[in-house]
Parts: sequence; structure tokens; C-alpha cells
Amino acid sequence: MKASSAWTTAVLSAAIVLTAPFVIAAAARGESTIFKSSAGPLSVKTIASGLVHPWGLAFLPDGRMLVSERPGRIRIVTPDGVLSPPLKGVPKPYVGGQAGLLDVALDRDFPSSHTLYFCYSVDSGGNAAVARARLNEEAAALDEVKVIFTQVGPGGQANHGCRIAQGPRDGNLYVTLGDHFGPRDEAQNLRVDNGKLVRIAPDGSVPPDNPFVGHDNARPEIWSYGHRNGQGLAFNPATGDLWEIEHGPRGGDEVNIIGKGKNYGWPVIGYGIDYNGAKIHESTSKPGMEQPIKYWVPSIAPSGMAFYTGTLFPAWQGSLFTGALAGKMLVRLSLKGNAVTGEERLLQNLNERIRDVRQGPDGALWLLTDNAAGRILRVSPAGK
Repeated sequence: MKASSAWTTAVLSAAIVLTAPFVIAAAARGESTIFKSSAGPLSVKTIASGLVHPWGLAFLPDGRMLVSERPGRIRIVTPDGVLSPPLKGVPKPYVGGQAGLLDVALDRDFPSSHTLYFCYSVDSGGNAAVARARLNEEAAALDEVKVIFTQVGPGGQANHGCRIAQGPRDGNLYVTLGDHFGPRDEAQNLRVDNGKLVRIAPDGSVPPDNPFVGHDNARPEIWSYGHRNGQGLAFNPATGDLWEIEHGPRGGDEVNIIGKGKNYGWPVIGYGIDYNGAKIHESTSKPGMEQPIKYWVPSIAPSGMAFYTGTLFPAWQGSLFTGALAGKMLVRLSLKGNAVTGEERLLQNLNERIRDVRQGPDGALWLLTDNAAGRILRVSPAGK
């Protein structure tokens, strides 16, 4: 259900995967909508509204949230939905097409350092920069803002990537960088950052054990390549492995387990076609190129990523969640080791583009809806 400046209550008929039709109602802030699921009735509560294309969400230690908005704002939001004014000191991004202020992430030592990172577009080509800053709540500002990495390569108005994950073991930053749509073949070119996943230290330096350090004609920050548009990135807490979710064109969205120096094939191999129906790929597989552990045809445009470890949904522990932009839903993937064993499509009648999904400290799932009147939603078992 799309957000608007004046919320109204409506009664709709809804059906999601594995369920029968039932009645839901559009919710104003603080009100709940009920959906069915394999874990029982779900309560979807509007926590906050009026955000402009919210993109990234990170929980502060006390349960409040940092939320980025694509036009160039970062706000603090309380668990009951009070929005702070935009923080001062945020660099002005280039905003156009899919470009703007994108992901935000806390340093693992945030409780003592107050350090955070964010990714944003710095030019009309959508090239990404990663900045490091310190949150100064007394001044309602970001202090000591420093750009620690800037993408190198040809630009474009789409497919910017820009998800950030910090390694739980090494503390390094892993960042998805899109292919920029037009120059898609550059995803195979190690001399540029298009279509790559890069690994940098928290100060922006290149770790000496990166796979292409010391290689001629290769950028040392590259960790893996052959990606299209990585919109989900997270470490699997069960294994420590880095997982990535990326958009295909018309079909071919992928879930990948990322390995050091590996080639994930875009655009040489894949499972989609171009938007005009033309063939893109040589084939679906090729020696030396990795296969996804899951792909979608047709495309759902997955975005955001969270492994569920909470106790509110015992039946869903170990599941992987992602939002869907084109698909307008929340998707749950059941896992057994590194295999996807099932898929459940949730909240389809919400009719919202889901940009980000996170597990909150309360064990609930927290979602960002991507539109000009975006919302923060909390998903929990009904009554909790």
C-alpha cells in the first residue's frame, strides 16, 4: 500500500504464498496491519513515514536507528517513530536517476568510537564514494567526515550498488559497486571498479592480502568481480561467509557466496535477457566463473539482506530475508548449509517497494519502503 500525506483506512483482500485470502487494513503510524505467514499471523506496523526514498538503515546501540535518504539526508529515528532533523555535516551527493546518498553502516567499535560509514554518488556518472565520520549527537552532526574511497571507472545513471558490510573477523569494509548499466562489460575489466566488490581497511587503505595487490592492470581494492548491481550484502553468522544479492536485468537476480578473487560472470554468463528482449550472455555457465546459489526468473529486484538469528520468530531462525523492489514484497529463503531449500513470499499485498531489511535488537524485522513518502515498518508476530 503506497504511503500518502493523509493516511486512510481501507479494507483489501490479500493472499500471499502458502496462504489463503484474508482481510487487511491500511495502517497509519503506530497502527498494525495483519498478514499471514508460515510462522503465523504477522503484525506490520508503520513506525515512521514521510521519508524521501529511504535507502539504508543501521541500528544504534540503544535501539534507535540511523536512516539515510537518497536526496542526501541522514536522520536518527527512535523506535516509536520520532524523526530527528537531518544531521549536519553530511556531504552533498549527486542526486539523479538512482544516484544519491545510499547505504549507511556503523563501525563494529561504534559504542566507543561513534564511527560510521556511508556510501554516496559523487558525480553525474554515479561513481561512488565511501566516507567515514563520527556521530556527534550533541551537535546533531557528523564530525571528522573523510572520503576514504572513490570508485574509478566509466559512469552511468543506474546500477550503483553501494551496500557496505564490515568483516566480523578482519574489520575491513566490503562495498558493492555496480556496473553503471551502460558500460556493463567493464565488470570483467580489472582496471576499473565497475561491477566489483571491493575490500578496504577502515581508513581506506588497501589490505595487503587482497587478491590483486601487486598485479599489473588490476585495481588492488578489488575482492571479487563480474557483478551487476549488488543491493544486498551481509556476513552469514553461521559460517562467517560473505553473501551478496544482486539485480539481474529481465531475470537473473542472484544470491552469491563471495570468494576471494572470484569471478561471478556478469555479463558473460547469467540467467536473464536484456530489457528489449535481446540476448546478453554467452551461456549460463563457463569454466572459471561462479554460479549463484539462487537466482530469480523473472526478476524481483532484491534489495537489502538480513540473516535472521532472533527469537521472535523461532521457526525462521537461520533464514535469509531480502526485500524486493520490482516484486514489491519481503522474501524469506530457508537455508541448509549453503543451499537454498525454500522460498516464501511475504507482504505481497502491502504493494510496497522494499529497499532494506534488517533484524532489530528486539528480534523484529525492520523494513524501509522506497518511494517519495517512504516508511519504516516493523514486522513481528501479531501481538508482539
